[in-house]
Amino acid sequence: MSEGLRERKKRQTRQRISEAAIGLFVERGFDHVTIAEVAAAAEVSVNTLYNYYEAKEDLVLPPDQASPQRLADIVRARRPGASAARAVLDHLRDELRRRDRKVGLTAGFGPVFHMMRAAPTLTARLEDLGRQMTDALAATLAEETGAAPEDQTPRVVASQIGWFHSLVYGEIGRRIAAGEEPDVIAGAVLDLLDLVESMLGERALSYAPRNG
Repeated sequence: MSEGLRERKKRQTRQRISEAAIGLFVERGFDHVTIAEVAAAAEVSVNTLYNYYEAKEDLVLPPDQASPQRLADIVRARRPGASAARAVLDHLRDELRRRDRKVGLTAGFGPVFHMMRAAPTLTARLEDLGRQMTDALAATLAEETGAAPEDQTPRVVASQIGWFHSLVYGEIGRRIAAGEEPDVIAGAVLDLLDLVESMLGERALSYAPRNG
């Protein structure tokens, strides 16, 4: 179904606010820019801005792109026969090959990364987001496998998946900070995922295959 006029205007307003915010944050630092300044740069009222973004941090890490359900959603959507760990490994590989913005490999992301790393509230939010992703995945695995409440296997497997998911983002960040190009980073992180897969135990790699 084609996008209606109202939806298109909302999307354009949201994008304009986001672009204005990121521009100001990169130029002056996240902590040195106010919501009122972002609203003025985007030519909207503060109230309008809050209709699109509930918190200042959402301007950099919007919930629809930085969701606590990311890992659980990847696992729920896995193909028949695929295990939870392999689903996430394959999904990350696909994002890297496509240079998806979710893994920070789009052109011009370097200054945005440096801005994020310099803002304590953003780094804290990313750390908390990682914990939430692991918790949500553990709950999904427990539900899918019918694990008993005392069975810690879903949490252990979710923690391993959360670990290599965080490892990938940490490696991408390290290489961005070193000034490497997106193509070089993608190739190196794909190799890292191959190493991760070879080091994971078979039980973790085969846990929770999706039924046909």
